[in-house]
Amino acid sequence: MTPLPREFYQRPTVTVARELLGCVLRSSRRRVQTEGRIVETEAYLGPEDGASHAATRAAAARDRFYGNGGHAYVFRVYGIHLCLNAITGHRGEPGCVLIRAVEPTVGRDSMARRRGIAATSTELANGPGKLSEAFAISLAHDGADLTHGSLVIGAADAPRTFAVGVGPRIGISRAKTEPLRFWIMDNPHVSVSRRWASLLPIQPRATRTTNRVTP
Repeated sequence: MTPLPREFYQRPTVTVARELLGCVLRSSRRRVQTEGRIVETEAYLGPEDGASHAATRAAAARDRFYGNGGHAYVFRVYGIHLCLNAITGHRGEPGCVLIRAVEPTVGRDSMARRRGIAATSTELANGPGKLSEAFAISLAHDGADLTHGSLVIGAADAPRTFAVGVGPRIGISRAKTEPLRFWIMDNPHVSVSRRWASLLPIQPRATRTTNRVTP
């Protein structure tokens, strides 16, 4: 697998969030390799986005947001779960994409041992905390370069012929209605029930040239 180039990430956050769908997340730890197809993402923008850490977190977290695209931002939520994000834009431009759900393709047995569930389960990595556990992602990955190393994202391993769902982000208390969550329609590995997801999708919007929230 060839990692995505930095230029892929140095674009508007919403564009990157949509185009990460179908791409492949790979983690290597102690000679154990796990891979999966990204099936759900969320875009988090700059200070104008009330749910973004650029607006709500301490200076250290905001500094990560303004870093160069193609690096990982890993943080703990609720004091328990870790969330993996990909920083977007050029240095000085805020934004990141939360990798929300992954369809496992390589190393399912290893993921199952880490998660303590069956290797055939669709819940191996169908949520931010679950995928971080399944892929052995830790706070040590915060700041990791996603273009090379033990944690990388590669280009889609199949034609991107799937339909894309668009809807509000999940599990946040601010800016809850913005259509900044993207997922592969009818994929059983997304983080919400298929019945609920089917009510939300709309045709993907045209590529944006800024990181502004659309009213």
